[in-house]
Amino acid sequence: MVWLLLVCLPPLAGALAYGRAPLFAWLLAGLVWIAALGWAGDWPVLLTLLVLALYAGAMSVFLVDSLRRQWVTAPIFKAFRNALPTMSQTEKDALEAGTVWWEGELFKGNPDWRKLDGYPWPRLSEEEQAFLDNEVEELCRLTDDWDCTQRQDMPLEVWQHIKDKGFLGMIIPREYGGKGFSAYAHSQVITKLSTRSSAPAVTVMVPNSLGPAELLLHYGTPEQKQHYLPGLASGREIPAFALTSPWAGSDAASIPDAGVVCKGMWQGEEVLGMRVSFDKRYITLAPVCTVFGLAFRLYDPDGLLGGEQDVGITCALVPHDHPGVDIGRRHFPLNAVWMNGPVRGKDVFMPLDFIIGGAAMAGQGWRMLMECLAAGRSISLPGSNVGMQKLTARTVGAYARVRYQFRTQIGRFEGVEEALTRIGANTYLCDAARTMTAGAVDLGEKPAVVSAIVKYHVTERARQVVNDGMDVIGGKGICLGPQNFLGRAYQQIPVGITVEGANILTRSLILFGQGAIRCHPFVLAEMDAAQRNDEGGFDHVLREHVAFTVNNAGRAFVMGLTGSHFVKLPIDVAPETRRYYQQLTRFSAAFAFIADISMGTLGGALKRKEKLSARLGDILSLMYLATATLKRYEAEGRQAADAPLMHWAIWDCMFRIQLAFEGVIANFPNKLYAFLLRRLVVFPLGRPYVVPSDRLGHEVAALLIGPSAARDRLTAGVHLPEDVEEPVGALEAALLATIAVEPIEDKLKQAQRSGAFEPGLMTGGDVDEVWRRARDAGVITDAEYLLVERRNMLRDKVIRVDDFPYDFDLGKAVESMPAVSPARGEAA
Repeated sequence: MVWLLLVCLPPLAGALAYGRAPLFAWLLAGLVWIAALGWAGDWPVLLTLLVLALYAGAMSVFLVDSLRRQWVTAPIFKAFRNALPTMSQTEKDALEAGTVWWEGELFKGNPDWRKLDGYPWPRLSEEEQAFLDNEVEELCRLTDDWDCTQRQDMPLEVWQHIKDKGFLGMIIPREYGGKGFSAYAHSQVITKLSTRSSAPAVTVMVPNSLGPAELLLHYGTPEQKQHYLPGLASGREIPAFALTSPWAGSDAASIPDAGVVCKGMWQGEEVLGMRVSFDKRYITLAPVCTVFGLAFRLYDPDGLLGGEQDVGITCALVPHDHPGVDIGRRHFPLNAVWMNGPVRGKDVFMPLDFIIGGAAMAGQGWRMLMECLAAGRSISLPGSNVGMQKLTARTVGAYARVRYQFRTQIGRFEGVEEALTRIGANTYLCDAARTMTAGAVDLGEKPAVVSAIVKYHVTERARQVVNDGMDVIGGKGICLGPQNFLGRAYQQIPVGITVEGANILTRSLILFGQGAIRCHPFVLAEMDAAQRNDEGGFDHVLREHVAFTVNNAGRAFVMGLTGSHFVKLPIDVAPETRRYYQQLTRFSAAFAFIADISMGTLGGALKRKEKLSARLGDILSLMYLATATLKRYEAEGRQAADAPLMHWAIWDCMFRIQLAFEGVIANFPNKLYAFLLRRLVVFPLGRPYVVPSDRLGHEVAALLIGPSAARDRLTAGVHLPEDVEEPVGALEAALLATIAVEPIEDKLKQAQRSGAFEPGLMTGGDVDEVWRRARDAGVITDAEYLLVERRNMLRDKVIRVDDFPYDFDLGKAVESMPAVSPARGEAA
């Protein structure tokens, strides 16, 4: 083994120094080094010559084109073609949809940090900022989440504000009456609304995400755009999009809903159209929509369109009152207030003009959906879930300072500190990923893999954050009512886990499964060559692929031996983050190599090894989250006060990356490869990271429990009512009052310790009696007592929970509400 390492050392070092070295350079380096070993080690001449010959012979197979193609490429090409599964057009569309962005650099093994440095950090325009400060703030003020809960709908004035102020047309260009806002502005709006209530957040989110407006903008005919977009922008039209069926949830491409091309009567004339049957569920805004997009598989058995009988998945735009459409009922997704329900129809005749893009786009629906999904999934769920995280960080941090147990603020207990640490650092990281990804959309990207990364990880970490928040506030959180600031978020957190691709499926099948094909520099090209039976093209790509793999193995090994201390960075970074960039470079090289080994040894079986695929996806995802955090830290001016948040988030990512590597290696089917991967490539000197330190966690938690610029940056965008009758308003006021009283508390404690004040027995059951006695004894002044009295009043508001008459029945309250939402103006 040692001899093998010595033989391989020069080309490995050359790979680290020069990148992807030509194969002849590897040959020359190896020959020179073997000869030098033979001379220095006093080997017999014949042994040295034999080793030289064997090495030269092996390498010549790669150097001589004819030998390589005969002995290497041909058998690999044959095996690759046999192992490559037949790919349907639907699967091909899904793989080719969207674009590859920064995640592609992480897959190369040597990220170009100049690219990350060059990406602009998103900023709002003056118009967008004004909209956030005024219209969005007013919508938050108008919305009372508890009132909406009892109504099971938003009141008419809220619906009207949403429509009148253009919330439903934020992504629609100005030429059609829309706002024409950036993706980042869209994300900021959703984030802020989500700190107030899910009802307006989801109502605004869906029309600006994957749905009729976006599909029309990209694929609609001029007539369709002119007909629908102005109405959607003004709120006269309320859109929904019907994709999911009872039999096709995460496997949306298998929708059984079908249409048959036929002739029928439309507006008094016989026209060419479709007779469509569909049964959809979980359709957001369906009960109140005026028009909905519909995905179904179209068939043409009589050849009326002149093409294939199985035309393919098709998207149409259908008015809610079209004959045969059954709409109006609703679901209650974990008792959420936003509208959601089924859409059904049996043999509903529609003219071909209903197809988005007209008859020419029949069968192109899946590609349309996949291309648009990346943009919507990059914004909506990350925005809404970060909003819930920010709300949790702001409110739970304040509660931990205001609430006392064992005569101590609960935020001072290390157990609570641990939860606060996760809340703060996860919020910082997820907000960084949300912002950076929205910025990618504004750069014209449709990042299919990145959108899956942020959807999965932001929603999962939001679940952790809200759960931690509920643990801290305890009994306050488990009783619903107008004073509960976190209960509704806790109820509805699973919605984000489930929609737009269930998280289990996303992690197990998409993150690495799609990432390996889309982001890898060569795999997609190899698949394309194999499908075209192009052995010459395959040989060219394979040669580059082999060099790429060996290069990453060498770089990972050398960086592992040296602790990556000698990795040069082409950009200026903060001194406190330099090691993170170096370690991420090392992890990227190790990931690229282990990904190649996994795909090369397991082939198509890797798709069935979902746990291995999920862990590989974790590595890619965590590297993306870490780089987004580093980008945020740089973009915001290297704020020293924010450094604990950044450090804890990065350390957590690095530690989880190590665990994911260990999970892959420990469960790798080939144990020899697993041993070599662990000892020679990934962890030659052991794992460099441990869990983030308690000292660092203490610094993070301290940022949440007191006013500061860092706390304001972390929770920027949270709606903060000034009214102390509002739960969040009461918390904000109680936090300031508590801090003002802390010196007075210290004064009282000192008087008690010194014997200058003895409160005596407290028999009246009044926790504040001691303060009146201290005032009467002259220990505190009248002015100090007034501060204490105000703090106590606000504290009591914060810790109280709501109670109701014993016969209160929310179900009866719901039954008394109008059967139809005021959204369409049909019932108020």
